[in-house]
Amino acid sequence: MLGKTDLLEAIASTNRGLLASNNDRQAIQSWAARLEDRTPHPQALAAKEQLNGIWRLLYTTSQELLGIDNIPLYKLGQIYQCVYLDEARIYNLAEVVGLPQLGGLVSVSAQFEAVSDRRVNVAFERGVFGLQSLLGYETPLSFIQKLRDQDKLPFWQGLDFRLNRDRQSGWLEVTYLDDDLRISRGNQGSLFVLKKVRG
Repeated sequence: MLGKTDLLEAIASTNRGLLASNNDRQAIQSWAARLEDRTPHPQALAAKEQLNGIWRLLYTTSQELLGIDNIPLYKLGQIYQCVYLDEARIYNLAEVVGLPQLGGLVSVSAQFEAVSDRRVNVAFERGVFGLQSLLGYETPLSFIQKLRDQDKLPFWQGLDFRLNRDRQSGWLEVTYLDDDLRISRGNQGSLFVLKKVRG
């Protein structure tokens, strides 16, 4: 699709936004806006088959996420978001790459409430941080299932803590959605471009 290829080419060399120049950011915003005007699913929350599942972050302007790259001796790895519409829950996972066997993981889970046909209010409830090896992290799907099965992980696996829903909240709007690409915008002006993970 015209515009989609251009957007993907524009973000390809930005390392999820970490290496984006001002010109890159302007071009990406422009291509994203063109796609948003032609979204196949303007009522994104009703498109359950397309929206449900695991998404890998391709690009963002969110300094909260990109700031993870500033942890000493670590680099930001892949970032995933898993959407469960029937449970009204979102799970965010950020892999952190370090020395061998010392890769980390940062995870937050949230409850959401639909306020329009494409916007949700999000309240973050739980954070998990630790070494991937101790957390038993293998894939995003298996780890999210572990979080769903256990209200609190043992202390020796990592930090598992409750977040203040009132302070850790915001909104997220799905502005473009097709079978394998999603564009979302957040309450802090952040742009997110994500690709659906298959299998």
